[in-house]
Amino acid sequence: MDAIVRASLLDVARVAGVSLATVDRVLHGRAGVRERTVERVNAAVQQLGYRPDPAAARLARNRSVRLAFVLPSGTNSFVTLLNQQVQAMAPWLAEQRAAAAVQAVDVFSPQALAQHLHGLQGQFDAVIVMALDHPQVRAAIDDLVAHGTEVVTLVSDVPSSKRAHFVGIDNVAAGRTAGTLLGRFIGPREGRVGLVLGSRALRDHAERLFGFEQVMAAEHPHLKLLPPIEGHDLSDRTEPLVAKLLKREPTLAGLYSIGAGNRGIQAALTASGRADHVVWVCHELTPHSRRALLDGVADAVINQDAGHEVRSACRLALARLSGERVLHDQERIRIDIFLKDNLP
Repeated sequence: MDAIVRASLLDVARVAGVSLATVDRVLHGRAGVRERTVERVNAAVQQLGYRPDPAAARLARNRSVRLAFVLPSGTNSFVTLLNQQVQAMAPWLAEQRAAAAVQAVDVFSPQALAQHLHGLQGQFDAVIVMALDHPQVRAAIDDLVAHGTEVVTLVSDVPSSKRAHFVGIDNVAAGRTAGTLLGRFIGPREGRVGLVLGSRALRDHAERLFGFEQVMAAEHPHLKLLPPIEGHDLSDRTEPLVAKLLKREPTLAGLYSIGAGNRGIQAALTASGRADHVVWVCHELTPHSRRALLDGVADAVINQDAGHEVRSACRLALARLSGERVLHDQERIRIDIFLKDNLP
């Protein structure tokens, strides 16, 4: 099979009958080119199927692309995994003439997150942020985009903003999956189900809750859902809240942890002596949730691959900056389900 030859700017210039400099001006929308010349260049682009060569564009840059990962502050183990994956990407990013910095901020405070994003204007080419879906945060993202910074949301989306891409799982489907698992593990016995989330303002948490409630109402109406507890993804906050829940609900049948703070939940369940009787489904395969599965405290963990998400976010940000084609199937983040029997 003959190799496919990629059209170059020189090919476009030759077919259009103009100089290389003129082609460059047309493709970048610069002034000073006659309308008929613009039409000839665009016709040559269409005829040749020309698209930018990202590798050549990277080599032509006089400086590295600057990426910023804005992640939640605190002790969230999954965020630690994301941070580690960003560091692991450094050699690959260097080959792409790019570098990434990780910045921590209280994402549960819309004011703090919005202020932090505003401070990044002009500092980075692209910002990858685990964001709160709040009007102030949406405005801050839109301001970044308006000032020429590409924005990719990670794990938790802000869909009404002008962000370029979202990298993460289908969180409604993840919540529905949790509902199916928990309902089937509990079986026909009646009981109550506790809910622990970081915040309803985090879109991924709100969507998981929505999907979970859908399945529980339709398929497991014998189980009553209790009002959600907001633990801000902090173990030292979730532990006393869950301990109070267990004391208040002696017949608690199940517990769905929508966000983080699983160390606190595990400690409360273990201390209560009821870990064998309460079905617990949680998110993210961290060292702590792995231990909970092995110890029989957790029954199932719904996971999203931190490494895949970081790599995808970097690829999408660089593609957006260079005009490179995106392979959407490659960037789809799947939902993984882990039991103690299939741990990697």
